[in-house]
Amino acid sequence: MDIKMERILSRVEKPSRYTGGEYGAYVFDKSTIDTRVAFCFPDVYEIGMSNLGMKILYGLNNQVPGVWCERVFAPWPDMEAEMRSAEIPLYGLESGDPIKGFDLICFTLQYELSYTNILNMLDLAGLPVRSQDRADLTPIVMAGGTCAFNAEPLAPFIDLFVLGEGEEVNLEVLECYRNAKRDGLSKKEFLKLAAKIKGVYVPDFYEVEYHADGTVSSVRAVEGAPERVEKRIIQDLDKVYYPEDTVVPSTEIVHDRVTLELYRGCIRGCRFCQAGYVYRPVRTKSPDVLIEQGINSCMCTGYEEISLSSLSTSDYRELSKLCDGLLDWCEPNYVNLSLPSLRADNFSFELMERVQKVRKSGLTFAPEAGSQRLRDAINKNVREEDIANTCRIAFEGGYRTLKLYFMIGLPTETDEDVIEIARLADRMLKLSRETSKGKRGVKITVSVACFVPKPHTPFQWDAQNTIEEFERKQRLLRQHMPKAINFSWHDPQTSFLEAVFARGDRLLADVLEEAWRLGCKFDGWNEHFSIEKWRKAFENTQVDPEFYAFREREEDEVLPWDHLSSGVLKRHLLSEREAAYRSEITPDCRMNCTGCGANLMLDGGVCNA
Repeated sequence: MDIKMERILSRVEKPSRYTGGEYGAYVFDKSTIDTRVAFCFPDVYEIGMSNLGMKILYGLNNQVPGVWCERVFAPWPDMEAEMRSAEIPLYGLESGDPIKGFDLICFTLQYELSYTNILNMLDLAGLPVRSQDRADLTPIVMAGGTCAFNAEPLAPFIDLFVLGEGEEVNLEVLECYRNAKRDGLSKKEFLKLAAKIKGVYVPDFYEVEYHADGTVSSVRAVEGAPERVEKRIIQDLDKVYYPEDTVVPSTEIVHDRVTLELYRGCIRGCRFCQAGYVYRPVRTKSPDVLIEQGINSCMCTGYEEISLSSLSTSDYRELSKLCDGLLDWCEPNYVNLSLPSLRADNFSFELMERVQKVRKSGLTFAPEAGSQRLRDAINKNVREEDIANTCRIAFEGGYRTLKLYFMIGLPTETDEDVIEIARLADRMLKLSRETSKGKRGVKITVSVACFVPKPHTPFQWDAQNTIEEFERKQRLLRQHMPKAINFSWHDPQTSFLEAVFARGDRLLADVLEEAWRLGCKFDGWNEHFSIEKWRKAFENTQVDPEFYAFREREEDEVLPWDHLSSGVLKRHLLSEREAAYRSEITPDCRMNCTGCGANLMLDGGVCNA
């Protein structure tokens, strides 16, 4: 370890975030390497190391001969201050080498409030934050992840984006880069070749024009780039790379366990859920493959918990077979099996019996809305009797912790809908007392988020509630929430900023850079978020944030992300929006294909929902 690094680590919180050397990390002889990749997660180590996508792409890149992919995380402000003072640039965790000299610097985009961290990490690496100021082929800065489906606010900073699932397309971009480097091509020549790869978006090859009122009038492709960038998907999840021998962190992380991904996509079509639309179509893994991967992962890493992951775990058709197969090994080896993302309408006593064989953990459900009318409007397709039955099963089965997640500010919401959240929580509290007589009391937690309209959803046209309206609704809820309920709520100001960047365009890039220069970073963390600095950044750049968050879009308006395709047809989204305003539900994909268009991305055109 560098002597300067040794000196500063004793002065920072959680120095294990920055030392590397964990079991399972990839370390190569540099003489065998011709391409260096920095996989950057724009948040702290504990969060990044919990991300399955990072584990997959880190392992996958390191399978390629001659390539060394290293992990990079955003240093906490105390570490950043020490690094800048000691003139230590941002480095790869495996080698300790500055990433400025790497070939590819790759960011994963999971959350809009991490954008300032991206700029900060580039600057800490000693690189210009703007793409136009990085003229050489090395390094290329690229990004992917859910937020890439509206890449526009970050467009001036990133050389290329990857849309969709990265296992195949990332390797194609990597090979394209290696060929360009071997052939002595320029950065622009490489980007022209990369833009021909399906799923790759090069912002420099798209010209955006605006109307006088600030709305987008057109987005025009140049330099031979496609008019519309189609996302990439993996056809067969059984055959795709899965990292069984992952890095074992040397400090506690948020999700310290084996994660098994059951399927991608979702059959439900909740109208607020971006992930449910951009991850379509539904593709599943077979239980036999999952059982083998879960057991091997535990044996390789020593983890004592397996978590089953998907947008709705209990919708996996062969969940019973999978649980039985895993528990045959988990139970004698004292490995816990957890099932997050359960739905209240298909939870069963038999399922509960399986998952509590080793040890009980708390249960979490997301009714999202308090009233049946609003649950129908958002297409949650869950009835109160389903919720009550689920809670009764859980309480009678010995569960003593229940978390319920809701949102306020949803389209068509009334004050009565808001109050119904408290009334529903009160009914579940009374139910817990009825079914838990003579037993230790049940702890019920209600968490309420603020609705953020997201691109590629039926609500992408809808206005967000103002901060004042959110605060009024939170006060209304507090007045009606039973005191025995643990009640928490999200900060409307961070949700406001999230909405601004979720539906923003390239004009927000100046705001983003200005906010970063004013000191904004780790905006998703309450102790570092400063709405005052952000307001100042908007004022300095003469950009109105309310134009992005609080304005309802016209249905024929050109949206900043219209040239970036999730595979779901716009006419389907409009149809679903109309159904929402009629409080009509749409059956899930298994009951009836809704014709969203995502199935056309599959070989044969039929999804396996």
